[in-house]
Amino acid sequence: MTDPRSDPDHLVFVHLHHVQLAIPSGGEGECRAFWRDVLGMHELEKPPVLAARGGCWFRSGGIEVHLGVEEDFEPARKAHPSFLVARIDDVAARLLASGTDVTWDEAFPGHRRFYAADPFGNRLEFLQPVD
Repeated sequence: MTDPRSDPDHLVFVHLHHVQLAIPSGGEGECRAFWRDVLGMHELEKPPVLAARGGCWFRSGGIEVHLGVEEDFEPARKAHPSFLVARIDDVAARLLASGTDVTWDEAFPGHRRFYAADPFGNRLEFLQPVD
């Protein structure tokens, strides 16, 4: 088998750097309450040139979520990031305790998963492989 890095027609993707979700103008406080306080992610300092645009960034493990202000904001109700988590029941419990609805779905073989929405209605998926 040929090493894909030596194949000029094969693009080698290394890792997903971040996922960006849109938020309405002024939604940074709600983002912090959700991503930092409920889900326990760490807020990252945005570079000054990007901070001027609003929004905020968060990281946990190897996952980064960037929340960017979008004029005429509409939530993503179908397109969504999917987060692989280690303790899915704990994540669901934290969301439920915050007043966020959780919808379990058994249609993904080999995984437990549920859907939830951020404070602005953006769809989020959380999953954990079944041992």
